[in-house]
Amino acid sequence: MPHTVAFDTVSTAGLESSPVADALAGLRANEARYFKNKYDHDFTVEPASDAQPVIDRVHRILAEERGIVIAARPLEATAFQVENIRWSYVFYENGLSINVLYTVDEGGKRAVGFKLSDGMEVPEELSSFKFARQKSKLAGTIRGSYFVIKKEY
Repeated sequence: MPHTVAFDTVSTAGLESSPVADALAGLRANEARYFKNKYDHDFTVEPASDAQPVIDRVHRILAEERGIVIAARPLEATAFQVENIRWSYVFYENGLSINVLYTVDEGGKRAVGFKLSDGMEVPEELSSFKFARQKSKLAGTIRGSYFVIKKEY
């Protein structure tokens, strides 16, 4: 059952099994605030068991573009379109969040973004990436990186 992520009160609902549940919940709320402020879009997520097509698409892009296989267990995922951009998000038990930004228009931006929750280690499969830091009132310190998608999906 999908649920809307609140960013005024951070909840760990759906993320309780994560060792960094509070930080991951803050990261998820940070994303919800971004979409509400920028696009007036309510950020909803659903359990991974109900969102397998989204997870499969994200994992396929990671594998085909960079040969990356994520070891952590997905907890929640979502996919939606705002304006001309399709977004997919997967939140993992270890505190990782992966998003795919895919502009529908030819020649638009297409990228995979990684965000690490405060307190988690960089996963081995992402050790070749450099991560920039950003501060968030909701999530503490977020470390992020990305790569540009080359193929069509």
